[in-house]
Formats: sequence, C-alpha cells, structure tokens
Amino acid sequence: MSIFRSEEMVLCQFFLQSEAAYACVSELGELGLVQFKDLNPNVNAFQRKFVSEVRRCEEMERKLRYTEKEVRKEKLALSDHGENPKAPAPKEMVDLEATFEKIEGELREVNTNNEALKKNFQELSELKEVMTKTQQFFQAHGQDLHNIVDDAQRAITPEDAAAIMPSGGQSVQLGFVAGVIPREKVPGFERLLWFACRGNVFMRHEAVHQPMEDPISGDPVFKDVFIVFFQGEQLKNKVKKICEGFKASLYPCPETPQEREEMLRGVNTRLEDLKTVLHQTADHRHRVLMAAQKEIRTWIIKVEKIKAIYHTLNMFNFDVSANSLIAECWCPKSALEGVYQALRNGEKMSGSTVPSIVQMMQTKKKPPTYFRTNKFTSGFQGIVSAYGIASYTEVNPALYTIITFPFLFAIMFGDAGHGTIMFLFGLYLILNEKTFLKQRTDNEIWNTFLGGRYIITLMGLFSIYTGMVYNDIFSKSANIFGSAWRAGNLRDDDLESFETLTLDPIEVYRNGTPYPFGIDPMWQPAKNKIAFLNSLKMKLAVIIGISQMMFGIFLSLFNHLHFRKYLNIFVEFLPEVIFLGCLFGYLVGLVFYKWVAFKTEDSECAPALLIQYINMFMMSYTDPPKPGEKEDPNVGCPQWTFYPNQQIIQTVFLVSAVACVPVLLLVKPLVLRARNNRKMRLAGHVPGAKSTEALLASEHTAEKKKAGSEGEGRSTVEVGKDNPAFQREENGKSDGNNVGRSINSEDEEAAISAPSNIFLVEDEEEPFEFGEVFIHQAIHTIEFCLGCISHTASYLRLWALSLAHAQLSEVLWSMVFSLGLSMDLKYIGSIIVFALFFFWANLTVAVLLLMEGLSAFLHTLRLHWVEFQSKFYEGEGVDFMPFTFKELLKINSMDDL
Repeated sequence: MSIFRSEEMVLCQFFLQSEAAYACVSELGELGLVQFKDLNPNVNAFQRKFVSEVRRCEEMERKLRYTEKEVRKEKLALSDHGENPKAPAPKEMVDLEATFEKIEGELREVNTNNEALKKNFQELSELKEVMTKTQQFFQAHGQDLHNIVDDAQRAITPEDAAAIMPSGGQSVQLGFVAGVIPREKVPGFERLLWFACRGNVFMRHEAVHQPMEDPISGDPVFKDVFIVFFQGEQLKNKVKKICEGFKASLYPCPETPQEREEMLRGVNTRLEDLKTVLHQTADHRHRVLMAAQKEIRTWIIKVEKIKAIYHTLNMFNFDVSANSLIAECWCPKSALEGVYQALRNGEKMSGSTVPSIVQMMQTKKKPPTYFRTNKFTSGFQGIVSAYGIASYTEVNPALYTIITFPFLFAIMFGDAGHGTIMFLFGLYLILNEKTFLKQRTDNEIWNTFLGGRYIITLMGLFSIYTGMVYNDIFSKSANIFGSAWRAGNLRDDDLESFETLTLDPIEVYRNGTPYPFGIDPMWQPAKNKIAFLNSLKMKLAVIIGISQMMFGIFLSLFNHLHFRKYLNIFVEFLPEVIFLGCLFGYLVGLVFYKWVAFKTEDSECAPALLIQYINMFMMSYTDPPKPGEKEDPNVGCPQWTFYPNQQIIQTVFLVSAVACVPVLLLVKPLVLRARNNRKMRLAGHVPGAKSTEALLASEHTAEKKKAGSEGEGRSTVEVGKDNPAFQREENGKSDGNNVGRSINSEDEEAAISAPSNIFLVEDEEEPFEFGEVFIHQAIHTIEFCLGCISHTASYLRLWALSLAHAQLSEVLWSMVFSLGLSMDLKYIGSIIVFALFFFWANLTVAVLLLMEGLSAFLHTLRLHWVEFQSKFYEGEGVDFMPFTFKELLKINSMDDL
C-alpha cells in the first residue's frame, strides 16, 4: 500500500542503442515514472553530446515566443483543446524549424511593411492636418501676410512693434514654417521660441482632435499643429533647430491658397490609397496569425518535449565501442512492466533491430521517495511533504492526516453554521473542478482554494459535527431533544421575578440522564457558561493531544520493525511509551475516572486534578480522615486521595517515568559502541578488511564470479574502486563476460527483463563516532522529555481557539444582527434588519470563516508537524522527480515556462 509507505524503488541501468535512445526516452517521458541520474556531473553543459540539438530547440522557442507575442498583439486567444501530441522524431525537427522560420520571416516582413505604411500614413495624416489648419488660419486672418503682421503688432508692446516695423513704414517680408508637435511639448516649445528669438517670432498652434497612432507600438499619440512666422534667414535657422530639438515634424506649406488646396487634394488621394493597402496588409497578417494560433500550443508542447528529451540524453554516458547510450535511473518496482513496454515501443518506433537492456543495480544509496496519490490524497500528502519529504519507506503520516487534520481543525473551528458554509463552498469547488481546472487562472489565492477543495470540504464536514457536539450554530444552541434541566417546583411568575437563578442539579436535573448528543442547550443562557465550557474543552484538548502523541509513538514501532532496528524498540519505543503513559496517560485516566466515579451528590468532594497532579510530583499525599478523626482545615476534601493505593500507584508511575530517562540517554550509544568494537575486532583478523560487510562482499563477489565462469549466460559486473573485478577491467584484463556481450543478445524479452547482476559497492559506510551518536541521543532524549510537557501544553490551543471562535461569533451576533431584531419598528425595521444582516454576514465570512479559518488551519499545521510527526517522522527523504511530460501539458503559453 503506497499511501502507508512509499513505493519500493529500484535502480536500473539502461543500455540503449543510439538510433533508439530518442524514441525510448520519449516513451519513458510519456510514462512519467522514471527519474534519471546525471552520469556526467562534472561535464560542462556546453560540452555535452546533444548541446547542438538543445540550442536548436532554444532557437525554435525564440521563434515561437515571437509568434505568440504577435498573436496576443492581434488579441487572439490561444486555443487549448487538451491535445497531447507525441514528441516529433529527430528528422521532423527540420520540418518544424522550416515552418517556424517561414512564419517568423513572413511575420517580420509583414510587420516591417506595415510599420513603413503606417509611418507613411501618419506623415500624410499630419500633412493633411497641417494643410487644413493652415488654410483655416489664413482664411481667418486674410490671405495676405500683411494682415498677420498687423495682428501681431496689436498683440505686442509699442517698443516691440517699433523693432519689428522698419523705419519709413516699409512692408515686412515674413516667412513661416508649419508642422506637428506632441501636445505635451507645446508649452516648452513656445517658451523656448520666445526666449531664443527674443520675441521676434509669431506662433499659433491648434490641437488635432483625432489622436495619431504610433506606427511601432500602436499607442495613441496626441499632437498639435503649429505655424511660426519669422523674418530673415537667421531666425529661420533658429526656428528649425528648435523644432528639431523638440522632435517636431516640419511639413512644406505653399503660400498661395490655390497651391495649398491642390496639395490637400493630392494628400487625400494618397491617404485613401494607403488605407486600402493597410487594410489588405492587416487582413494578410490576420490570416497568418490565425493559422499559427490554431497550432501554436501544439508546437510549444512538441518543442518542449524535444528539448526535455535531449536534456535527458545529455545525462547519459556514450559508449563509442558499442554505439550505445548508458543511463541509470530510479523507478518504482511496480512500474517495471510499464518501463519494459515503453522501451519496446521506442524500439519499434525507431526501427532498431538491437534490443535495449535493463539491469537492476544494488546500491547503498537511499532511493527517492514516491507516493502514488490521487486528486483526493494529493492535498494531504502536500501538507506532510511541506514539512519534509518522508524518508524512504518510513511510515507516511498523510494516511492519518486525512482524518486527524480536519478533525483537529474542527475542534478549534466548531460551529455547525460556519462549517456548513465551508462544506458547501468546498462541495461547489469539487462539483465544478473540471471547469475551474481548465480556466488556469494566475490568481494564487483562488488556486490555493481550488487545490485544497477536498481538504476544505472535510474541514467543513467535521466542523458541522463538532458544532453539533458544542451545540453551537452561529453562536446559538438548538434544543432538539429537550433540555435535561427542569425548573423544579418554581412557577413562571417566580422565574420572571429572578434576574439570575441557580439550579441545583440534584433537584432539577432529569434523573441524572444527560442531553443525548452534545452540550445541553440550557448552558447557552447560563452565566457560568464560559467556566463550564472552559473546563470541558480544556480536558478534551488534553485527552486528544496525549492520545495523538501516543499514537505517533506507536507508529514509530512500525518504522523500527520495518527497518529492522530492533534495538530501538527496547531503548526508544518502550521507554517513550512508559514515560508518556506513566505521566500524561495517567492524567487522561484521572479525567475519565473523575467523570465516571463521581456523581452529582459527590461533586463537592470531587478531586481537583491539577492539585492532585502537582502532589504526585511533590510526593505529597493526604488520605481522607477516618471515622472519628478531625479534618485538617488547611487541606480540603478535593485534595484527598480518592482511590485505593493511590500513593503506591502514582509513586510507581513517577519512578518508572524517571527511570526511562537514563535508558533513553545511555543504553543505545553504549550498545552501538559495543557492537562496533566487536565488529572491528572481527575485521582485524581478515587481512585488508575493514568491516564484516567488506568480508561478506568479497565472499559474495567470489561466488558470483564462480557462477559466471560456468557459462550460464548471465553477466556479473562489479563496480567499485576496491573491487577486484573493477581493477581488472581498468587494467584491460576483464574475462569478457560483461555487459557488452549482453547488448547483442538475440532474445529481446530476456535482454530487457534480465535479472540484476550489477552491484555498486562504492558507497562505503560512515565510520562509527561514539561522540556523535551520544550527542544525537542526548538531543533526542531532551527533546522528547521536554516535548512531552510542551506539546501537551501546546494542545491546549484546541481549547483556546475554540473558545475564541465561539466568543467572537457571539459578539458579532449580539452587537450587530440582534440589534435589528430587537427594534420595534413597523416599516423601516425590515430595511434595518436587512442592512444589519448584510453587515453581519460579511463580517461572518471575512472574520470568522476566512481569518479565523486561516488561524485554525495554521494551528492545525503546527500540531501535525511538531507535536504529532516529531514522534515518529524523520522527513529526511528526497522527493521522486520523474522525467515526465505531464507538466508540459499545463503549459498555455511560452510565459509559463
């Protein structure tokens, strides 16, 4: 069961023929259950065998990115039909490159022509505006320039006028330039003209109502038409330089109205022709992009698959003599048949006649951790993995988190009304998950909710249950079964005369029979409601916390048995169970004993558990007074011992717990040290041997070589620096019975599924260091003993957050919504109630569901990661990251890479 423990992994070695390697890796990528090892870690990325193919893929990516940008600029949506195209064969790369080259070249040519046409169209449009505005200006001031001079003289001071008019009243010969300038530059342009020319120029400007289109970016640009009058060549040069500095466009403007009208007609004709050409160019560009838009996502997936395959092939070793690629990979043992089938399919696709070879390898390296999950369990597995990847084949907490996580959340969030809203929201996400998953939004908050839809649903469902236990529905209680409390012989008039009334459970409680399910609704209006619920919820928090911690310790037993660490069972598991059980398990037993053994009549002398627990550590006991003895006035009856042999039992528990501390601290390091000393003494009698494992490995090697010399057709390869077979192969003295012969096997089935004969013995054991082992064990002992105390106190957050949630919900009800219900208004009251309900509902969702829900979620994470998982979970594994194309199918554009 892969959810209880991770999948069993095997290390395989592939021998793939060069012509079939691409197709085989492609099929393995479609399978998605193989993690390849990089056999060239010291080789630079630019020196690997398939670096040229990777560069070709990057060039195709660049062209696709350009095409996609043009498609988006045309405001076309990329089509996503859920297709999963196969990785193209290597020879098809040439066709793809030619297609992309053709599309890019065509688009660049069309864009270049379009930009040139748009620029020409803009210039003609500006010239048209200049002609139109200039014609209007001259019509307003007369066709003669002398009228303009007269207008200018009226607009300036007499001194300036005398400077402009020559002596004797001779006529002034004026020149002018006209053009277009961006609107935001007009004020600065006008001021500079005035100061640079010392007021000897006359300027008029008018806004162009229609914005111009930038020929490159397509953004709207607002411009003004201006006309500047001046006298003399010197001022003319100054004006042109200033126009050039402000990047104003100057256009020729004839002086006579006939020439201006003739030029305007010519400009209009050319504009109409350009509009036709631009329309045809846009249609052609749209057709090209429409054709690319239908295929671009398929092209992206194909190119990314090709690139991923060549990146993977760069991790292989190349055997020149056998013309084959050698790969090493991890894969689940249960997926071996799928791997074999993928290799066969790859061979058929490539047309290779030489079968691939799969060899199982033995190594001391820890395999990666892989859990086979589905859409329901993946969320809970993600919660566990966020703390740390599980070590290989250790107990997986995710199986139990499916139940404990929403349950602990619900204890803190317990409200049936709020839980119903959360449950309906999660159910809505589940029912519409296919639609939402296809949308692929970039909203991280929404994606988080969507990914945790099953967690939200379970949290809401469990919150409904705990809310019914608390009898809390939007801070109100439901009297479903009828309260077990009665008012006794009091009449209704007597009840109304009392503001508060104390009910004695001996007299008014219904035959000692409690409310059938949950908390009695009579506690809702009670003044001592908080005191009662505090006592109940605090005890429940301690019971649940200690139970979960004890369960975590028992899960560690399965790890010890699985990894055959039988010593840990006696020096870790049993002392931890005894320590936690004798101290804190005993406290849980006291709680249940008090609930069961003491009735209402004995409530006055019910034991004070906190004082009793303190007295246990202080070894202070007070027995109940015997008949005839006088009671100690300083010690009340709640502090008396309340069951037979209490002092003996508590002393035994305390001594047992204290005795477990030195066992946890000392026994394991001392036993491991004795084992290591014995191993070293045994290894000292074997020349050249360092450990018993080395001796056994040598004997195993000799047996394998003997079996290989009998000609059974199986190859035995020993890989390791200290291995004699490895040294002989380095010296060129191999006996010839090696993998190179197995590659030419005629039996395809036998070649692929041949059993393992390769042993990696290069991983030497770390030397035993008593100091490190002792320090590690000391840290573990201190962490466990102190953790039992701090973690028990930490579980009190279940009580604290439950109380806070209930009180905050009650405050929102009493101070917001109930105000409208208490108003005695005939007509306007409904409007006020509706407004207050809207305000109350929004606060409930924003504060109680979102903020309080997030707070309870984070506290639940803490309880699982620290208090629960620390009892058995190492979390020191390496995540299994298979070579797969599944993630490529989520790509919607090049921006997703």
